[in-house]
Amino acid sequence: MLIYGAGLRLMEYLELRVKDIDFTSNQIVIRAGKGDKDRHTLLPGAVKEPLAKHLELTKEQHRHDLEHGIGRVALPDALEHKYPNAGKEWGWQWVFPATTHFTDRMTGERRRHHLHESVLQKAVKEAVRKAGIAKPATPHTFRHSFATHLLEDGYDIRTVQDLLGHRDVSTTMIYTHVLNRGGRGVNSPADRL
Repeated sequence: MLIYGAGLRLMEYLELRVKDIDFTSNQIVIRAGKGDKDRHTLLPGAVKEPLAKHLELTKEQHRHDLEHGIGRVALPDALEHKYPNAGKEWGWQWVFPATTHFTDRMTGERRRHHLHESVLQKAVKEAVRKAGIAKPATPHTFRHSFATHLLEDGYDIRTVQDLLGHRDVSTTMIYTHVLNRGGRGVNSPADRL
């Protein structure tokens, strides 16, 4: 629901950190997205409550990890050297942490990474199979649906471009092809019966 509701790429979703979700202003900051660009997208109201509950459980897991000396996550760029304890802070933790720990080869520390992309890919594949959907679908399908549904709802292409983080509007224009429905976009009178 979060991937669909915010138009996230798979890795943007998996690499979300707690500090990048703003429940007050209903937005998510995507850090170092495609092209290493930051952007803002929306936090859908429909996910706020379940996401808050998920974060409560994740915070408890983090507290437990800290008690056992393993509550550190990797930080981007040189931040790990600049702020040596930031990797233990709640705000820097992954929103979707892995279920197991790993040993960092550089430091020898046991850490928790974010979920691996294959976990979500397999979950979507299984959901598609269980739903009996004959068309192929991946986590990226939700991003396409986000863009298509915004355009169908009348949002302008530039707004959709900003939310998706596309550098060029021509990339966003790809989604408009789905709006060209068969029959030249005409609704059959039989559909009103």
